[in-house]
Amino acid sequence: MHPTPPLVLVFAANDPSAGTGLAADLTTLSSLGCYALPIVTALTVQDTAGLQEVLAIESDWVNEQARYVLEDMRVDAIKVGLAGSIENLAVIAEIVADYPDVPLVLDPVLEHSQRDEYSTDEFAAALRDLLLPHSLIVCTNSSKARRLGSDDAEEQDDLPLDAAAGRLIDRGCEYVLITGAQEQTSKVSNTLYSRHGRVRSDQWDRLPGRFHGSGATLSAALAGALASGVELSAAVHDAQEYVYQTLSHAFRPGMGQMVPDRMFWARPEETQQEQ
Repeated sequence: MHPTPPLVLVFAANDPSAGTGLAADLTTLSSLGCYALPIVTALTVQDTAGLQEVLAIESDWVNEQARYVLEDMRVDAIKVGLAGSIENLAVIAEIVADYPDVPLVLDPVLEHSQRDEYSTDEFAAALRDLLLPHSLIVCTNSSKARRLGSDDAEEQDDLPLDAAAGRLIDRGCEYVLITGAQEQTSKVSNTLYSRHGRVRSDQWDRLPGRFHGSGATLSAALAGALASGVELSAAVHDAQEYVYQTLSHAFRPGMGQMVPDRMFWARPEETQQEQ
């Protein structure tokens, strides 16, 4: 009997373009030597150019998918991405509450399709109230950090990231990793916060182009590192290093954004140069 690899339970939606969602999480975790357990929360209509529609899976189905797996296997980490509905958020919160010793990485997805009823302040508030108290770490970009950190739309634009992180931690999570790709800076600065303030800040060269699935890749890589037993601060750095490599080797399979090459290490160098 060979040793079991680290097991990561993933709540996310299916993206048929495979840029983000379950396909991105499974590829990332497999690339890092983990075994991913996919719980489907929603089906989406999207491509590399953008998201069009979201069809949430019934919350009872989300619950049954996860409960059966968790009764069968002992997972080492949990990642939550697009939940699809407030009902699914509530179910996921009940599930993770039963496994307080399993590290939870939360990748808050707030921007669903334009016609999606869950792209609302109510959904953001539910996500903040239901899942933050169970999260070891929230992994988010600067705009979502500001939105989750304030209910006041006028305040959000000017809310300092340090303050936004502090408010999220006050809501119950232990750490917040805020990525700076959306900020107007020459380099991308990603900062990890705890209740004691800044833990670490890492700077990366700003790569040209736009990427479909970089956030999903980062949060999945972080979950994989934690599942493998890496200490949190080191896991944050290792996940960023992996993502930077995937973006450096990104390819453009369609007419929209570039997609991170999560299996860059498995391709011959000449193939990567052709891309």
